[in-house]
Amino acid sequence: MFDFASARETMLDSQVRTNDVTDKGIQAALKSVPRECFVPKAKMALAYSDVHIDLGDGRFMLRPRDFAKMLDAADIADTDVVLDIGCGRGYSAAVLSQLAETVVALEQTETAVKRATTLLEQCGSSNVAVMQADFRAGAPEHGPYDVIFVAGAVPHVPGTWLDQLANNGRLVVGVSDGPVARITVIKKSNDSLGERIAFDANIPVLAGFEQQQTFAL
Repeated sequence: MFDFASARETMLDSQVRTNDVTDKGIQAALKSVPRECFVPKAKMALAYSDVHIDLGDGRFMLRPRDFAKMLDAADIADTDVVLDIGCGRGYSAAVLSQLAETVVALEQTETAVKRATTLLEQCGSSNVAVMQADFRAGAPEHGPYDVIFVAGAVPHVPGTWLDQLANNGRLVVGVSDGPVARITVIKKSNDSLGERIAFDANIPVLAGFEQQQTFAL
């Protein structure tokens, strides 16, 4: 039988700590949430591999290194309200729920919302609400948010997301630049926005944000 607990510890040692994610809270959250429960059964053995896992329907679980570094860049406090855009089967929301006070997680279909809700309940994540909404729209009725976490890359950041940031709120998202995404932290301070690039990563494009190919004659 596959030893997922050992694989989780190896993930922390080889993919998280070695990539300068030293925050003990993040390490504890990653250790406590079983990634294997949030992937298709046929891919459970890949749960702790250094790869993005295709969950189907255009959804991906980010590889541990990139996910952990994005969490670190978000600087989440235990009093924060977090919006998780594109939660997939719920893994990102489960980890975020260990770090924040409340998590609002978004998916775009009723089936995806029900599946993520069930898996989160099975893992004991009681401070997460999964909602059905268009990713671009966010969830303004439950904001503003201290952190908006986007589990994928986008070619541009919708203004609707920025509008839903609280004062001193942070938006963490990969902004596409060719095959590479610049993992960008945008912080709102009163009426001003500042941004910094945390690191580069080759992460999948968020569903619905794929750029249409154009053809020239």
